[in-house]
Amino acid sequence: MFGFANILAYSFLRNHLNLTDILGEILQILFYIGSTHFLRYLIKKGNWVTVTPLKLIPMALFADLVLGMANYLYLLLVSYLLGILIPSVELNSINITLGILGPTAMYFLWSLIYFTFHYFQQNNKSLKYEAVINEIELNHLKSQLNPHFIFNALNSIRGLVDENPIKSKSAITRLSNILRNSLSMDKKKLINFEEEIDIVRDYLELESIRYEERLKVTYDIQLDTKSIKVPPMMMQTLVENGIKHGIAQLKYGGEIKIQAQVIKNDLVINIRNSGQYHNGKVSNEGYGLINTKKRLELIYGDAAKLVITNENKEMVLTEIVIPRMEIPDVTLEKQKETHENVDS
Repeated sequence: MFGFANILAYSFLRNHLNLTDILGEILQILFYIGSTHFLRYLIKKGNWVTVTPLKLIPMALFADLVLGMANYLYLLLVSYLLGILIPSVELNSINITLGILGPTAMYFLWSLIYFTFHYFQQNNKSLKYEAVINEIELNHLKSQLNPHFIFNALNSIRGLVDENPIKSKSAITRLSNILRNSLSMDKKKLINFEEEIDIVRDYLELESIRYEERLKVTYDIQLDTKSIKVPPMMMQTLVENGIKHGIAQLKYGGEIKIQAQVIKNDLVINIRNSGQYHNGKVSNEGYGLINTKKRLELIYGDAAKLVITNENKEMVLTEIVIPRMEIPDVTLEKQKETHENVDS
């Protein structure tokens, strides 16, 4: 738009269009397009949109200044090639300063528009996340902590009270932990993976009481995965899905294998469970899986992945890929109140 405005200005002031001026402006337009695409590439590669304003402002100003200098040198080269370069005019200190600051101001304006747009886009995502989180929580509780699960867990614990009081107390503590985390899952957007694994361990310990020798569990968790941020209750959703639709359907039960490692700066989680996955099967329990996909999409966009496949005739593989990236956590104001109610 700036280049076309210059062409119109030349036409108005000189009452005619000079072919050299038009060609020069077209070349400048092409340079602006190419350089702003290059700047956008640097912003995306460096993930500048997640940088704090105190760090972002000097970074953006420096990049704009460098591009402004490159733009000025480019225009000098174009003028020289077109035979219109006047060294005594173009190379004096005032023209050099104005020739650099003018394009720099244009790049700064472009950067301001770009980051403002992405700020509102990120804010819109946060609002969208908060708008659907209640639906996610309701569906999640319906599929994850339905009355059948609580009934089965309490029945299993009741059977242990006389037989093994210490183990029954431990089971009650684990059930309490699961309930606490489920009730507060809408308050936190992300938690450490270590906390998520603890929830899964509690859940599987409870299920081991019910299934006894029909359920075998193994873990392979790398230490460098524990501080990576993940959506809360995500793993427990997927593990329960594997037990409900896999192990529970097998006469002699089966096993759950949980593996987590960092590959190319991504957290890669593999959950294997005995059974077979029937793609497209519709059931009430499908809410948990659907909501997990929704949450991953809202938080990470296309950077995260959730795929369920049959690894072989006896084993189902659920693979989750989560990028290691700085995403500000979302904590609602009522979090403290909820924790106080639960503690009491």
